[in-house]
Amino acid sequence: MKNAGDEPVRLPQLRLDELLEELQARLDAARGTRDRVHSLLEAVLSVGRELDLEHVLRRIVEAATVLVDARYGALGVIGPDGRTLSQFLTVGLSDEEIEAIGPYPEGHGILGELIRHPEPLRLPKISEHSSSYGFPPNHPPMHSFLGVPIRVRGEVFGNLYLTEKRGGADFEDEDESVLSTLAVAAGVAIDNARLYEESMRRERWLRASAEVTTSLMSGSPPARVMVLIAELAREITGAGLATFALPLDGGSALTVEVAVGARAEELRGLVLPVDGTLAGAAYATGEPVRSRDGAEDPCAGGGGPAMAVPVTSGDAVRGVLLLVRDGGQPEFSEQETRPVLTFAGQAALALELAERRADAEQLALLEDRDRIARDLHDLAIQRLFATGMTLQSADRFIDHAEASERVRRAVDDLDETIKIIRSAIFGLRARETAPQHGLRTRVVQKTGEAGRTLGFAPSLRMEGLLDTRVPRAVVDDAAAVLEEALSNVARHARATSVDVSVVNEGDELVLTVADNGVGIPEGGRRSGLNNLAERAERHDGTLAFTPRPGGGTVLTWRIPLAPPA
Repeated sequence: MKNAGDEPVRLPQLRLDELLEELQARLDAARGTRDRVHSLLEAVLSVGRELDLEHVLRRIVEAATVLVDARYGALGVIGPDGRTLSQFLTVGLSDEEIEAIGPYPEGHGILGELIRHPEPLRLPKISEHSSSYGFPPNHPPMHSFLGVPIRVRGEVFGNLYLTEKRGGADFEDEDESVLSTLAVAAGVAIDNARLYEESMRRERWLRASAEVTTSLMSGSPPARVMVLIAELAREITGAGLATFALPLDGGSALTVEVAVGARAEELRGLVLPVDGTLAGAAYATGEPVRSRDGAEDPCAGGGGPAMAVPVTSGDAVRGVLLLVRDGGQPEFSEQETRPVLTFAGQAALALELAERRADAEQLALLEDRDRIARDLHDLAIQRLFATGMTLQSADRFIDHAEASERVRRAVDDLDETIKIIRSAIFGLRARETAPQHGLRTRVVQKTGEAGRTLGFAPSLRMEGLLDTRVPRAVVDDAAAVLEEALSNVARHARATSVDVSVVNEGDELVLTVADNGVGIPEGGRRSGLNNLAERAERHDGTLAFTPRPGGGTVLTWRIPLAPPA
């Protein structure tokens, strides 16, 4: 109400405009805050909906770049060593730009600063920080920087890196607050994804174990079971290559018996030294061995992260399972190692069952041989001897000179046949009377074992005194040569028949392995063949390879023997 005589109150027009502008700014700020909170909630829900860990990580970095209006974003996962990055996901760079820049960063410079000091870090200019040492060639220019750690159950899982806020502005306190909030939600989402991934992986291992057990109980050959184990382990762990190596020469080296995946054909049959290889280290220590980059390993060369797991039975290491991931893939973690180690134990079970089965088959074979030996001695030899005596007594009644000569030759042939049968009887019974390291025993064992790998039984011929006249050192090398030769035939020759002969010629031991396969190609792998030659040279012997008429290869291994005393 206005009193009479009072002057009207007038607000300066300028003051009113200022108030209106301030009110509008606060309304805009409130609206912006509301929109940003809404965007943050949407990002949290978007990240939380994912269960696949790889997708979760990708959604986190995508949401972060949108929330703080950054041009480039990245998420680095800290490796098992706690000092370097094992995985690096980027947003804002094209595939061509990533390829031009080269390998992903390992966690040095500003990235390493956040690893060493896991606290939010905000910089107006990256180059001005003491830990910065520039960018690699072809890297786009980056100035402003904002980084926050992501924690999962109190431990730092990785870091979010955002650069180049759009419009050339610097990142602000509010950006840091929003990103830190997202990092908390990201930690929960990552934990859920890891738990889901772990449960799915455990289920896959259980299914794989059941599949291997079924294969074992059905009597599958050990070679097929090892292939199955390698294939399943490769599939579950996401490896690009899986190999199975068995000890050679009493553990002085390993030979790759099974290889599946990348470079499989190249690696089968490769002889690995124990020193300087991942498989050798696992074999020597009996413990799993992990490597971030297996570039120097002959099996893992050219690949990425690798893990070698010993296959143990009791305290003995029976072989090594090696898994190699492609370059750029994450390292094998401790959580991944444990189920692989348990699963690899089934390979040891396969080998042990095969040995027990072979022992049972060997026992049945020996019993059958003993029966054959008795029948030959008690029936065949006696009848031949009686026939020979009859012919000798009838010879004096024959007047025709030519007929008499034929009868005498027949008697000589019968004597020779009796000698051959007695030699066969000696060979059949040698397994019972000869020591376990006798050459006849070893040859029979190696030939029988090779039959399961080849898919057919090699023919075998043995002549002469092989147990009493062949030194122990020669026996060991001859058995190893036979095993390696038959293994090479199984892996490379594609043969349908193999003939093995071991003959004591008096002054020489001659071991021959002849197959009807494809022969040795030009430039083929020579490591195993060189090993056979070295075993001959140490006894002043020789090794020769000759083409077999009609196709195939004949291996001849000769060792001089000392004359009898």
